[in-house]
Amino acid sequence: MNKDQIKGSAKDVVGKVQREAGALVGSTKQQVKGAMLQTEGKVQKRLGDIKEVLNDAGHDLRNAVKKIV
Repeated sequence: MNKDQIKGSAKDVVGKVQREAGALVGSTKQQVKGAMLQTEGKVQKRLGDIKEVLNDAGHDLRNAVKKIV
């Protein structure tokens, strides 16, 4: 797990809480801010997922080259 996956997940959770709190108090502004933070978190987590896949592929490629050489 990398920092983007962790930070993205945290933003997603905080955004959801903010969105729900906004709904409870009737604040559309807080609901929108929460939804935006949630979306930002999901995007950051997905970026972290992609980085993780690329990192794993790089390790696999290095190992394959070592076996050949």
